[in-house]
Amino acid sequence: MIDAGRVVDLTYEFGPDTIYWPTGESFRMEKVAWGKTTEGYWYAANNLCLAEHGGTHMDAPIHFAEGGWTAEAVPLSSLIGPAAVIDVRAAASTNPDYEVQVADILAWERAHGRLPAGAIVAIFTGWGRFWGDKRAYLGTDLPEDIRNLHFPGFSAAAAEFLVAHRAIAAVAIDTASIDPGPSREFLAHRVFNGANKPAFENVANLHLLPPIGATIVALPMKIRGGTGGPARIIAILPEP
Repeated sequence: MIDAGRVVDLTYEFGPDTIYWPTGESFRMEKVAWGKTTEGYWYAANNLCLAEHGGTHMDAPIHFAEGGWTAEAVPLSSLIGPAAVIDVRAAASTNPDYEVQVADILAWERAHGRLPAGAIVAIFTGWGRFWGDKRAYLGTDLPEDIRNLHFPGFSAAAAEFLVAHRAIAAVAIDTASIDPGPSREFLAHRVFNGANKPAFENVANLHLLPPIGATIVALPMKIRGGTGGPARIIAILPEP
């Protein structure tokens, strides 16, 4: 049995205030039934409508890679793995468009050893402190405004290094995208997705994880043909 005290929820709630990409459709929930039936028992049901890419979610490889895995095809081996949490808060605090560098990865390895095979590399920027404030989190709160986005992400060089030289399973980040906000070419997406590596975005509570030793379990909706989808992501902390 897993000790509940060792389980960390890395997922934001989905609701009317969930942050979506400026061009994405926000979360809507329509009540179908909510109350006592004529037979006297309680019955409640809702219809949901939401974009694939918003809130805590997975980007399936097909998102930026023709022929890549769609959501239902992503194997469990890409969704469960040892967490490697790389803390770039210091750099991100002075540069909202900071791009994770190969040097950040190598510095982590000097401190904690080589990235384990099958790792889910999670970038801890500290951006979770802005969750709920769309303007602070994205850089803009205007619909359709994709020209004024500001938040950290991976550099192309860091993405290429991880894909070419480390046997990672996936990547994750506590911002709205694995590419930095000002990106127009989405090189990190193209590199990771092109190598059939899924990405998890808007990941919550990375501050509760150690740099190494936890296990991430990410379970997105298994949408046939999906380019991604909402995910419930948890981490299991190492035993004391």
